Order: sequence, then structure tokens, then C-alpha cells
Amino acid sequence: MRKLLCFTMIIVLLASGLAAAAELPEDLLASAASVLKEIAGQPDAEQMHSVLRSAHGIAIFPSVIKAGLGIGGRYGEGVVLRRDPDTGTWYGPYFVEMKGLSYGLQIGVQSISLVLVVNTEEGIKSIQEGRITLGGNISMAAGPVGRSAEASTDIQLKAAMYSYSMSKGVFAGASFEGSTISNNSSANRIYWNGDITPRQMLNQEAKGDKIQTLLDELNRIIDQVENR
Repeated sequence: MRKLLCFTMIIVLLASGLAAAAELPEDLLASAASVLKEIAGQPDAEQMHSVLRSAHGIAIFPSVIKAGLGIGGRYGEGVVLRRDPDTGTWYGPYFVEMKGLSYGLQIGVQSISLVLVVNTEEGIKSIQEGRITLGGNISMAAGPVGRSAEASTDIQLKAAMYSYSMSKGVFAGASFEGSTISNNSSANRIYWNGDITPRQMLNQEAKGDKIQTLLDELNRIIDQVENR
């Protein structure tokens, strides 16, 4: 029965991933803007605003599906933007997939909205190479939250990425360590009308109607910090 339940959960995970894969790039951009606004609006998100102000980029996953019973898996589609911290200009988008397996004490099915703030130049360069492993070749830490500047101790650690998330469902032992982020070639091909490299995508200034709502939300959050 345990093996059957585990197998069923993994099938649910894969089915959810395939459904998400059918989402058009412009729909994913709209979902990313909505999720970012929701997470940034949480009472303890002020430190996220400050971290974003000096960020080198951001990765937003509107829905990462996690399922497991001892053995677990996760899948989600997201979008990455690079940022020049000196000028505030955004570049991209670059569409990506998150995949991963996990072992240990875990049970349940969960949908997680995830924002990864890229905190270092090394972090964005790793993404431009096309494939990274969280907690492996790229360091990740839970992002500082709350109003207190005491989180600066955590900021000084200079993790390549800080994670902020909201979840629906019940899951014990949730973690993104070991997840890989790689090129969503089909979504990128549709958006860019052809095959170009992640580096080329993240060197194109972000502009146009399809991405404007997300850019407006990112700049609104940063403007709030600068106007305090």
C-alpha cells in the first residue's frame, strides 16, 4: 500500500507538471507578476523588498508541485530576469524548469509559489550557463523577513540566492535543496521565435506588452524601498 500511494503521488506530480508545461509564455509572465505581488504584499516581506533593490536578478515560479511519501519529487515552470544593480535595468525573460527528487521524512502533496532573489553576480552567471543545482553548484538560503534590520547578518553571508515562498496543501519536510533549474526550451522558442542561448536572452533588455506587467510590479516594489 505504501509503494502504491507513493507511486500515485509521483504520477500526480508528473501529470501536474505536464499540465503546467502547456502554459503559454505570456500566461506564465502574468502568473509570475501575480505571485510576486502576493508574496511582496505579505506583512513580513519588507526585507525581501530591500534585498530585491540590490539584486542581480530574480527567478519566479508561480507553482512548483511537490509530492512524496518517503521518496518525493517536484516540478515547476518559472521565469528568470537579470538586473543591472547600477542602472536598475531588467533583461530577459529566460524561461526555466525546476525538477528534483528528494528522500527522507516527507508526506503529502503541495503547490508552492516560489521567488528566488539572485543576490550575487556569480548566481546570475550560473543561471546563464543553462543549468544549476540549488544547494549544489549554487548556494541558497531562506530570505530574511520582517521589518528588523537584524537580518543584515544573514545578508552578509552572501548566499547566491534567497528564497521566498507561499504554499497551498500539506507537506512535511519540504525543501528545494538538490533541485535543478534548466532551460525550458519550448517556452523560450515560442517567446523568442527561435533558438537562442540563455546568455543571449538575459542580455536582451526586457520590454514589450507581454512582460510589462511583471516589470511594473518589480519596479513598484523597488520604488517603495527607495521612497521610504
